Amino acid sequence: MAGVMFSFYDFSALVELNIGLADRLNENRSESFAVMFYDFSQVIPETVEPTLSTLLRTSDSLVHFDHSYFVVMPYTDRYGTGVVKNMVDASFGTNVPAVAVCYPADGESALELLEALHAKAKKQFGVDLDCLYSAINKEP
Repeated sequence: MAGVMFSFYDFSALVELNIGLADRLNENRSESFAVMFYDFSQVIPETVEPTLSTLLRTSDSLVHFDHSYFVVMPYTDRYGTGVVKNMVDASFGTNVPAVAVCYPADGESALELLEALHAKAKKQFGVDLDCLYSAINKEP
């Protein structure tokens, strides 16, 4: 797989790691990385990971929970998330529901970023990402 797969329960630590790297390497604090959520509930499950492996970079990290996939993409801004979204939609031949947040614009900690991702998914698609609370060790 091009992107590296991580356990869902390491998701918060993975986001914190990317925050640390961004802070160390990016002094101007522009959008340093993005976290995207994809809802693949309407896609054949066996096709998701093989297809994503052809689209993701080796620097991207992938986390999977049920039919939800989360991708952490270093050096990706809002424009870049749109490009990736279009590639995913084209590869699956359908509009895959997705939302993205960027560090530091949408949050300065893993908790803030994951809460922002949850709020965007709920507002835009009515998708409840309560699973994120277990990733950030917080009750819903």
